[in-house]
Amino acid sequence: LRTTMADVSDIRQGHELDIGSLDGYIKHNLSFVPQVKPQIKQFTNGQSNPTFLLHYGRNCKLVVRKKPPGILLPKAHQIEREFTMLKTLHKHQYPVPKPLLLCDNENIIGTPFYVMEFVEGRIFRDPELKSLPAAERHLYYNALVDVLKQLHALDLQSLDLPQGFHRKSDYFQRQRHVWFKQYQLACMIAPTVEPIDQLHEWLLSNDPTDAFPPCITHGDFRLDNVIFHPTEPRILAVLDWELCAVGTPVADLAYLCMPFHFKPQIIAGVELPGLLNSQAAGIPTEADVRARYDLKLSRKSWAAYLALACLRLASIAQGVYARSIQGNASAANAGSLQAVAYELGVTGNTIAKQASADVPAHFHMLQLSDKALALRESLLEFMTESILPAEAVWTAQVSQASDPWENIPPIMEELKAEAKRRGLFNAFLPAVSGLTQVEYGVLAEEMGRSLLASEACNCSAPDTGNMETLHLYGTPAQQEEWLEPLLRGEIRSCFCMTEPDVASSDATNMECSIVRDGDEYVVTGKKWWSTGAGDPRCKLAIVMGTTPNPNAPRHQQHSMILVPFETPGVRRVRPLTSFGYDDAPHGHLEVHFEGVRVPVSNILLGEGRGFEIAQGRLGPGRIHHCMRAIGMAERAYGLMCERALQRKTFGKRLAQHGMVQGYIGACRIAIDQNRLLVLQAATVIDRSGNKAARQLVAEAKVSVARMAQDVVDKAIQVHGGAGVSGDLPLAYMFAGARALRIADGPDEVHLISIAASELKRVAKESLGLDSRLLKAGGHNSKL
Repeated sequence: LRTTMADVSDIRQGHELDIGSLDGYIKHNLSFVPQVKPQIKQFTNGQSNPTFLLHYGRNCKLVVRKKPPGILLPKAHQIEREFTMLKTLHKHQYPVPKPLLLCDNENIIGTPFYVMEFVEGRIFRDPELKSLPAAERHLYYNALVDVLKQLHALDLQSLDLPQGFHRKSDYFQRQRHVWFKQYQLACMIAPTVEPIDQLHEWLLSNDPTDAFPPCITHGDFRLDNVIFHPTEPRILAVLDWELCAVGTPVADLAYLCMPFHFKPQIIAGVELPGLLNSQAAGIPTEADVRARYDLKLSRKSWAAYLALACLRLASIAQGVYARSIQGNASAANAGSLQAVAYELGVTGNTIAKQASADVPAHFHMLQLSDKALALRESLLEFMTESILPAEAVWTAQVSQASDPWENIPPIMEELKAEAKRRGLFNAFLPAVSGLTQVEYGVLAEEMGRSLLASEACNCSAPDTGNMETLHLYGTPAQQEEWLEPLLRGEIRSCFCMTEPDVASSDATNMECSIVRDGDEYVVTGKKWWSTGAGDPRCKLAIVMGTTPNPNAPRHQQHSMILVPFETPGVRRVRPLTSFGYDDAPHGHLEVHFEGVRVPVSNILLGEGRGFEIAQGRLGPGRIHHCMRAIGMAERAYGLMCERALQRKTFGKRLAQHGMVQGYIGACRIAIDQNRLLVLQAATVIDRSGNKAARQLVAEAKVSVARMAQDVVDKAIQVHGGAGVSGDLPLAYMFAGARALRIADGPDEVHLISIAASELKRVAKESLGLDSRLLKAGGHNSKL
């Protein structure tokens, strides 16, 4: 916990002490202390044991730490134990302040206290480390993890530990009991906090299953309990050893990772430092911290220790609040800490809920990472709490706009901000999200349940394909100019490939030309079905065209080039409609490029590399379409089942009619089959790359689109007239599913490609024929 106050202040009311008696005792026992009157201040961030700075001139600063006055909870504020531990650690050259003097005589300043050296350095209270250059921030977190590992590596047998330190078993259970007991004792003075009681109930039935050798644990290890070197990412001293014990290393590591589970917020004047969904550059993730420590344990056990850390913090906050009622709390804002205890209890229950969330049976075979599971849980909440309720708002804002092509519905920017806060932005790109294609597939299916979710999470086409292209093939300058703002969701883009005057299923028919003229390329041609080109935020087009070279093979005469959309000669001709839908404000436009000139540096990868880029771009892009289409089919299927259970015809519910039961059973089988096909394709992409998955992607592209169209069609049939109305999303879903059988290559092209691949395989493996003798019938097998 930290506050927005300065580091030291005048001694607060209720913490006054006899400075003369303290000064005399120190000078009597420490001969090096100058014979001058000290200046004394109180550290403001001490919530437990009041801590003071004594300044004896330029070269002598001491720190005094004492028990608080008044009635204290049993076994709390054991500064004698803390002093003994400091002596032991200092002796073994672990970075702690040098302990100098322990006084158990309450007659000196009213309570026992000890004295230690003051360590000059830096204490960071902001976990985002915004005062440091972004490139250096991870070094400070590395130092934190390394000094924690150093502590846990100390040999217990060689340490002169305080009495009672040698209990080595049942650490988790003992800590759970101790902290809940402390909370209960505080509740004799302060009101109970329901989320803390709920959290304790969960902890009682969720003991960790992973075991680790016992070690010294700090008990309160966090960023603002260490002192860094004045200029280097090096830790000079670890502070606040009141809660140290023999325990398990996971407890300290989980406590260190707690900020990753808090949103930064101020509660009743008390600041909770958080890193949840932080956008600060250079800050490691929780996974990075755990990887550096290299401690392996199950997701459920990790959640149990995080929840225990929440219980501990909440208990401390409740105890401080109780002392504020009694008038002996050390912090000025202690009276606000019950609100903090409440929030900590809520956070602990959220962690518990995520750990206990059931993964659907069809995902049980997948080895999803902890990060993927957490993101899925966050996405499910986002869909329920924000996306689905926003659909009606979005529709109303589009319909009420004076010009839907110029006005982005405000609700979308609100959803994007919320998605960023939840850490759901850019999950499609492994280099950014750290997810595999399989893991993203699990998320994309959920996003596919709504028109709004993919854009809100910055995971919608064509931006995803364009970002993938820029990430794989863009130069650093191209990435800085275009990829970075796209990843931030500040601009949008379009992809211009299909042409109105030729059969674009054979991309070699393309007529749009990209011709070099000195230091520029001139782009001339017509494109249509350029999705996203109508969006006022669309700032970039990736255009594919011909760069004729008579000496090059057929599929090395096309290139891709970056065309800023505001370049002279780029003309938005008209928005197209798909089954009557114009999809404003992003739309699908016919765009003409009329002698558009762009710098030579705008070419992607080089002349003649267009088909090569297309393969790298369209593999993940097609599988992403399939993933979202499965989510759409699931939603249509759910609506169909609900309708069948609610409506009656001919004296019985629709669900009791054999024909409707046949629809439901067939749709269930089809969805599950296609999900497995998509996950198989995604698995091959993860393991062997896009090229190896090419046939599986083609199979999924054909099968999933047909399945989605059929499921939605059956859902419409069960709904009757309502199914084709605008009151439900089914008609729009049908239009999207049917169009998907043409987008990114029509079914027929993919079927020919699959057949060619299979015939070649059988010819070679079963008949021993030269597969080169087989041709695909003249189609463009490259796409």
